[in-house]
Amino acid sequence: VQLQASGGGLVQAGGSLRLSCAASGSIFSIVTTGWYRQAPGKQRELVARQTDGGNTNYADSVKGRFTISRDNAKKMVYLQMNSLKPEDTAVYYCNADIRRDSGTNTFRYWGQGTQVTVSS
Repeated sequence: VQLQASGGGLVQAGGSLRLSCAASGSIFSIVTTGWYRQAPGKQRELVARQTDGGNTNYADSVKGRFTISRDNAKKMVYLQMNSLKPEDTAVYYCNADIRRDSGTNTFRYWGQGTQVTVSS
């Protein structure tokens, strides 16, 4: 199983970006998906998470600006980021808890990260 994140880039404050994460490989179902970020000198932090039931939770710093979504048929996860701020600058990572068969075991996978830079 592999996760491939894309969509990062350089954007001015107030702008928008949409990150994508493509899952491939031996996947029976995708359970929980998430986006994390890590800024220089800081620990990796949760940005947004979505369960297979559709429940979402967001870091307080991004509530009302970011939206996590998924397309199960395409095995894609998205993060729509609006009203970006310089403090959103970080490497963004997607992750997913995946079932590889009809059993109950899940395995967590991470994407390789995509750089988001917001200029003031």
